[in-house]
Amino acid sequence: MPNKTFLALSISSLLTLSACGGSSNDDTPAPTPTPPPANSAPTDIALSAAAVDENSTGVTIGTLTATDADSDDTFTFSTDNDNFVISGDTLSLAENVSFDFEQASAVEVEITVTDSADASFTKTLTIEVNDLLDYYDFESAFVNGESAVSYSGQTARHLLINDLNVLIGNQLGDINTFDAEMPFADRAAVIEALNSYFDVADYAVLSERPLLTTTDPEAVQQTLAEVSSSDKNLVGKIAGNDEVGQHKDWSTEFAGWGAVGSTTPEALVRSFFEELADNAQTQLDGTVRQDPFGNDITKIYLTDDGRDLKQLIQKFLLMSVGYSQGADDYLDDATEGKGLNSDHTNADENYTSLEHQFDEGFGYFGAARDYLSYTDQELAGKGGREDWQGYHDSNGDGEIDFESEFNFGQSTNAAKRDLGATSEFDLTADAINAFLAGRKLLNDTAGTALTADQMTELKAHRDDAVAAWEKSIAATVIHYINDTTADLEAIGTDEFSYSDVAKHWSEMKGFALGLQFNPRSAVSDADFVTLHELMGDAPVLTDAAAVEVYIAALAQARDILQDAYSFSDEDVQNW
Repeated sequence: MPNKTFLALSISSLLTLSACGGSSNDDTPAPTPTPPPANSAPTDIALSAAAVDENSTGVTIGTLTATDADSDDTFTFSTDNDNFVISGDTLSLAENVSFDFEQASAVEVEITVTDSADASFTKTLTIEVNDLLDYYDFESAFVNGESAVSYSGQTARHLLINDLNVLIGNQLGDINTFDAEMPFADRAAVIEALNSYFDVADYAVLSERPLLTTTDPEAVQQTLAEVSSSDKNLVGKIAGNDEVGQHKDWSTEFAGWGAVGSTTPEALVRSFFEELADNAQTQLDGTVRQDPFGNDITKIYLTDDGRDLKQLIQKFLLMSVGYSQGADDYLDDATEGKGLNSDHTNADENYTSLEHQFDEGFGYFGAARDYLSYTDQELAGKGGREDWQGYHDSNGDGEIDFESEFNFGQSTNAAKRDLGATSEFDLTADAINAFLAGRKLLNDTAGTALTADQMTELKAHRDDAVAAWEKSIAATVIHYINDTTADLEAIGTDEFSYSDVAKHWSEMKGFALGLQFNPRSAVSDADFVTLHELMGDAPVLTDAAAVEVYIAALAQARDILQDAYSFSDEDVQNW
């Protein structure tokens, strides 16, 4: 019987020799290496968050991720859409880019992802635009589909002030142009032209006359009648001429020009008109007036004592009509049945009386309905989008609506001061957000009397709105104190300009006179009188020592304002 163990070992040895290639005649091929796997292109793109608040510029939207079968691959994200930027895997709005919910509730952006092997995938992502309380319009609680907002009278008065300013600047502007065109026969004709905008003896004639305030593209309204069909003037709304609702008797308590009570707001405007007419008559008579330095005066609206009547009239009317009516009438709460004490239960129109009063106060601030869609640069006319310089065709109808798409008066000055501030300062947002919050409260409660708590809330919103409005005025006065000071310091040098110092002083004075019209002003009555004693009724231009004393007086006036509004040293210097 064979030995089983020996037989097994022999077979094992033969197998081992064969596996080791011991036979030189073995033709078995060497194994082929496994090829690397083929690259897979990305197949999807996802975004961690796909919504952005309207009017938010340059903000981060979310994080981009790619789907790819290849593990541990790396990706590059890109877009050709200039409204967006991608940094690594972060998608953001481009600087100065924002979206408006009222224009589009969502926007699209095409994103391309490329992997390490240059394989790519493209996908269009939808970004939702969050609707915020940012547009001054509210649907009527009483008439479905109708707006509850109306302030055409305020828009008409802004246009009266604007057109009067254009009239003075163009027809009473450069003396050479005045002499060549001779638009007025005598001083009486000048007075008549000025009064056609101030007291408007014949509204029917004025309402059909083309507006001097123009826009590009053209405005919806080409005449005053297309803005407001009812009679509107400035004299009836100037401080002291409204029968009820004023916190002072302006016939005896008007301050800031001469002794307290020596004139009234209406009388001051008419005195400026008289000076303009006198200057025009002097030019018509062939006499060239001279400034205190012996140089010919080239503008009819420049006086010979350093004042610019064009600026004085415009700025004082913005304050004695617009600011007075807004702060001391429509937004005040001192008179029964008027302002914030108006009826909120009546439904005779699309709105309650209280809603309408609040709207009229907002109308005098002068902001466009989509004020928050503008940058400060655009409101100030100092950069940004070319077709957003103070006004914009927001509804895309090819025209500018003065009542909703144009920024007047202090609404633009608030932006200028925001631009000049070095600290956290946002007067534009403070004002409009307070107006919006107050108006929403009224819209939500229309038809019912406000509770005590609701009235307290409404007054708080009013206080915030008017405080921001007034701060923009006070900061603007400081701005012109700084400009006037620089002008005075340049006397005797090639940089000195008589027209500049007259312009800057008059803007300073015209705005500063208006601070007395707010019953809640941060400037006390005593400080207001001191402020204007320091400013005087004309700048000091001759005698170097007297000019230095006057410059020091302007610095004291600036200190009064800085202390009253707690402005920082940096902002005061930078304005």
